[in-house]
Amino acid sequence: MSRVTGRESEPDRAVAHRLRLGETEVPYHWLAVGSVAVLVATYVNVLYHVTDVVGGTTTLFALVAGTLLASTTFARHLRPLEAALLGAGLLALGLVGYYLSVPSAYVAAMSLGKVIADNVALLTGLSVLRMTEVGTWALGVAPALVFGPWYLVLRRRYALAVAAGGAALGFFVLTGDAGNFATLIGSLAGIATLGFGTLARRGGTPSQVDTIVVVLVAMVVVTSSVSVVPGGAASPILPGGGGSTPSVEQALVDNGDRMSIVGSIRLSPKVRFTVEANESAYWRVGAYDRYEGDGWIRTGDARDYRPQSGPPGRTKVVEQTVVVEAERAGAMPAAWKPTRLTRGDEDNVRVTSMGSFDVVGALREDERYSVVSRVPDPTTRELRAAGTHYPDQIEERYLQLPESSADRIRQRTDEVTAGAETPYAKATAIERWLESNKEYSLTVDRPEGDIAESFIFEMEQGYCTYYATAMVAMLRSQGVPARFAVGYTSGQRVSQDEWVVRGLDSHAWVEVYFPNTGWVKFDPTPGGPRQQTEDSRVEQARESNVSDVDTDASEEGTWTPTTTEPTSDSSGNETTVSGGNLTVGPGQGPDAPQLDPGDRFEGTVGELTTTDDGTAEGLPDGGGDEGGGLPIEPPSREESVLGALVVVGLLAAARRTGLLERLQRAVWLRWQPRRDPEADVTRAFDRLEHLLTVEYRERRPGETPREYLAKLDARGELDDRVARVASIYERVRYAGDADDGLADEAVSLVDELVRERRGVLPKR
Repeated sequence: MSRVTGRESEPDRAVAHRLRLGETEVPYHWLAVGSVAVLVATYVNVLYHVTDVVGGTTTLFALVAGTLLASTTFARHLRPLEAALLGAGLLALGLVGYYLSVPSAYVAAMSLGKVIADNVALLTGLSVLRMTEVGTWALGVAPALVFGPWYLVLRRRYALAVAAGGAALGFFVLTGDAGNFATLIGSLAGIATLGFGTLARRGGTPSQVDTIVVVLVAMVVVTSSVSVVPGGAASPILPGGGGSTPSVEQALVDNGDRMSIVGSIRLSPKVRFTVEANESAYWRVGAYDRYEGDGWIRTGDARDYRPQSGPPGRTKVVEQTVVVEAERAGAMPAAWKPTRLTRGDEDNVRVTSMGSFDVVGALREDERYSVVSRVPDPTTRELRAAGTHYPDQIEERYLQLPESSADRIRQRTDEVTAGAETPYAKATAIERWLESNKEYSLTVDRPEGDIAESFIFEMEQGYCTYYATAMVAMLRSQGVPARFAVGYTSGQRVSQDEWVVRGLDSHAWVEVYFPNTGWVKFDPTPGGPRQQTEDSRVEQARESNVSDVDTDASEEGTWTPTTTEPTSDSSGNETTVSGGNLTVGPGQGPDAPQLDPGDRFEGTVGELTTTDDGTAEGLPDGGGDEGGGLPIEPPSREESVLGALVVVGLLAAARRTGLLERLQRAVWLRWQPRRDPEADVTRAFDRLEHLLTVEYRERRPGETPREYLAKLDARGELDDRVARVASIYERVRYAGDADDGLADEAVSLVDELVRERRGVLPKR
């Protein structure tokens, strides 16, 4: 066997020891190699997810396969120091490639301090998917991350291989891109590598392998179920574990850089803020551009506050003053597009990469701020004629879809938009299709896999995040730039220029980009049941004396405008209002955005509500669960893997303790499948002999069955059925007198003896 000379070679004593024992080193070494492969797969899976989201999965697979092949070749000829330099060079080359791919506007803002700060920020829980050119980055770092651990394990440097792979996995753990389950599997793979590597170096036995397997599986089970272990019940590794139903505000409007789409949600009737404004609007909190299949990410960095320019097209000015009514607010809702902060602490405000104002820290109760917004105000004629001449940066950022679902979504959307020639026509066709074909419900099970794909093809019900996500995906599949927006609908109007906004007004919608106009709001969530269910929900909260459901103004009811002397607006339409009435209920009333007679585009309205326990109320027919019993859900991927691991662990433990052999023997003793008369009789006698061996003694070498039974029956205590089975066995074995009747009799007699003498469980 060839051997690399020098300090790095494997100790000869271990090899010689194995050879003296007549054992082979290969199984243990390759078990260690397989464990490293699992460790590497945990973070390559993260890179696969990245490239699936932004493109490049085929290139990634080619790079990983090529790196594994090169590592295998270099392991025979390259010294560790040389390999370390090669790995560092690969990593540096990948990072340089990423740097060169970043748009010039970002490069100009870069400095050594910013690069260091950005990397430190990633390690505090910011996903790598927030990086502008993350696809190039993933392809750039993949060879280096795969080369090191694979080269080292093939060189039998098991500890170093685990250190290299663990560092790569640890990076993705800190960024939040490696989930709890992947982290656990990667950690156990590292432990298994060290265990099998030790056996490969020093020799081992199959029982030691069983012990390693049992320990690893026990760690998986304990970590998945015990709350004091990180990733346990308090932070479940498996989906669906623990925790109360989240509120829609928790899922939508905390304005974090990442928003995951959840399953069933609840809505709060409590007042969050009041708005004084010259016009109603959707009070937008933020938007997201990168869709990752199960949620949304906002790429880019926020910047210090400074006034912004308005949209390029026709706009109307909305001046609003927001007063915080909750104890704490982590966002700054405002009509899109906010351009100036006229009241408030500018040093405590930043502007997100999507153009929203965001608070640094939080706003406290009774704190107020004032914003001037320039709201897009196009006519439908302008939108129809907008065309498709999109800026390059808009196309690069707002047409992204995961590769794994893009083709299927595109095919369905082609059918939905058949005959629609303009982006506006496609947007309205998709909006109508979602409103007509999907029912609104808050009680939904979060699907596995791509949310948009599942909602379009499989789900019949959903709420605003599902509708908006599906519409954005469908638009992007048609080459129409779109993004996911969150915030609040206008709320309860309590006077001509004041609105009360509750938690149940939190919402998600779609913004579509039109050249020379900017971002225009579309809302595919059905709006029909919203008014009635919102009124009902608030009234229930009032009757239950829930606190903070009303302000002094909202208790009096909803203000609705009354038209007096008509005047003309900018479109030449007589719509001016000079007075108003109060009506009972907190609904939006006619101030909700809608198409007015002047062909002015404002979008549509749709939201949802529920009872305190999270169940939907006031739904259209079919909106709730039907039938009895609990639905049986298929196991998730994590649950399937855990189940398989538990089975493997139980089998290893059973073999290690001898339980597996005893179970096999017990089954063999109690169950005899039928084949042919001769084989059946022989098997029946073997079972009888085993029974006698356990209760008396084993048949000695050279001792015939007749002699054996005669000595056992010296005191005449054997059952007559034993002699009958022995007689049948002799007739079949020596006289060839085999038929189905004799076989049936022999098997039946032995079955009776087993039941009577051995009971249900075997003796130890």
